[in-house]
Amino acid sequence: MQAIAEHDHTAIWAALADLSDPEIPVVSLSELGILRAVRTGADGTPEVVITPTYSGCPAMGQIEDDVRAALANAGISARVVTQLAPAWTTDWMSEVAREKLRAYGIAPPQCGSSAPEGSNVIKFSRQALQRETVPCPQCGSTHTTETSPFGSTACKAMYRCLDCLEPFDYFKPY
Repeated sequence: MQAIAEHDHTAIWAALADLSDPEIPVVSLSELGILRAVRTGADGTPEVVITPTYSGCPAMGQIEDDVRAALANAGISARVVTQLAPAWTTDWMSEVAREKLRAYGIAPPQCGSSAPEGSNVIKFSRQALQRETVPCPQCGSTHTTETSPFGSTACKAMYRCLDCLEPFDYFKPY
């Protein structure tokens, strides 16, 4: 494998375009905002920057392996760099990702970070989440209730629709 020139960063993005999140396979890593950047390192080696949805995300090892495998399959030599700051925020999710989550049965986050632009601080208020209306991804009703602040993964909460009676995950805003 050869190192790829800076002007060929588009080839790296193309090689990674179809990589899906291991926990939510209907969305890509770039749609979720986990794939942050492709850049050239100080030594000239291309770097793929990934940021976990939260610092303890158990899927990061799998994500790194998937990125490395996709690059190797494309014959691209690049380093994978995990970057924790700035911290990931649901503001980085694309509208396509939000719609795919909804179609998959996961309510997308209703809002994102309230931290100032460029800040490394993300504010999260449990009380604000309780007052928030979360529409059911199945029937669209806003007559829903939180059943648990913890869902199938740490980044989600469990809700139940009081109209169609279906339970669903809600991707918590960060």
